[in-house]
Amino acid sequence: MQSIEYLKKRLEQHADNQAIIYDDQVFPYKDLIARIDQWKVKLKAHDIEPGAVVAITGDYSPTAISLVIALIFNRNIIVPLTRLAEPHFAEYFDISHTRYVIDLSEEDDYQVTKRDANPLENDILKGLIQGERPGLILFTSGSTGRPKGVAHDFDKLLGKFLHANKRFRTLCFLMFDHIAGIDTYFYSLFSGGTVIFPNSRDAGDVCRLIEKHKAEVLPTSPTFLNLLLLSGEYEKYDLSSLKIITFGSERMSEPLLKRLEEVFKGVRLVQKYGVTELGSPASKSKEKDSSWIRIDSERFRTKIVDGILYIKADTAMLGYLNAPSPFTDDGWFVTGDAVETDGDYIRILGRESEIINVGGEKVWPTEIEAIIQMMPEVEDVVVTGVENPITGQIIQATVKLNTDDDRSEFRKKMRAFCKEKLVPFQIPQKVVLTDRAFHGGRFKKMRMNF
Repeated sequence: MQSIEYLKKRLEQHADNQAIIYDDQVFPYKDLIARIDQWKVKLKAHDIEPGAVVAITGDYSPTAISLVIALIFNRNIIVPLTRLAEPHFAEYFDISHTRYVIDLSEEDDYQVTKRDANPLENDILKGLIQGERPGLILFTSGSTGRPKGVAHDFDKLLGKFLHANKRFRTLCFLMFDHIAGIDTYFYSLFSGGTVIFPNSRDAGDVCRLIEKHKAEVLPTSPTFLNLLLLSGEYEKYDLSSLKIITFGSERMSEPLLKRLEEVFKGVRLVQKYGVTELGSPASKSKEKDSSWIRIDSERFRTKIVDGILYIKADTAMLGYLNAPSPFTDDGWFVTGDAVETDGDYIRILGRESEIINVGGEKVWPTEIEAIIQMMPEVEDVVVTGVENPITGQIIQATVKLNTDDDRSEFRKKMRAFCKEKLVPFQIPQKVVLTDRAFHGGRFKKMRMNF
């Protein structure tokens, strides 16, 4: 298990470097190593044997990360879960055949619960156990049905970090149970960098951490970046240490991108692409236009079939625990993401399932949202399709305003604004004004809720 042995070596090589900043305290790599050793003793005391499926409920902390690494070294199959997923815990435990739950309610405090489960009932988990390999189980959101359990070989997933060599101070914004969050802290640990864990993802708290601890990299989502600009918190702190802002998980609108370029002059804005089933490949943004990316890795190959992105990756999941395989017979993963191409570069239009069909014409919600969001009155907008007996669907815009306009007044303004930039069938026929938040705790637009 090359990746795991290399991780051990890297942790030891950087023993005196800063590994983690948590609660404004600095934890060097040697502290992390000591915590990993302590967890090894605790796992043995609780009879947590190699191959057992172990769920961790909690959030980022030195305790949580040292536990994850100790379980990898113990060749366990790990299920990281945040409190946001608590309503689904029972279902996730059943899908993943979880044997032990380690609850990290507070730093340095934990509780172990043993469950009745047999992972050997699942062929994928059985293969990991018999091969004496550590595993990782993550869950899709389940927005279109039952959540799917995504099973990875953890050693293979970590293989992409063998050549990690850029030591940054990175604020780990993305979630503990999110593939991009896992990628963030493991890249940092393999490279000898420093990862900063937030206690909250409030815009002001994030800005304070960037200023206090001189964060250089902020991996986040377009939704959070929009909230950051709306909050004005970025003006209250010194964010000059930032070198790179990466964003993914949803499409970035052109107006928001341009505003970010104005506010964060000199900071590289990088669009990332990643899915739970594949991990996050290295990518390169097109010069002066971060909405176009090239997946830039030997480990990830791409092709476009009928406008849909297909990917073949060395770090692809082993499979779903509770759903049919999404791979083609020759190993390509069908992402479901519709894309435009420009040479080697691609731009994500949206999920194929999100297309609105207006009288036979395809409409991408993100394209309409990008136009409406250019209006000064608009704080945020979600575009969806509504059934219609004549055209099949019509377009609805659910809008949060920063003015006191009523629906009739705003609808007139919006139609006049859109007429100059959209063809008639793309202009929303129905307008709903709302004060509801358009995002959840994961800072991603919740399109299915509108």
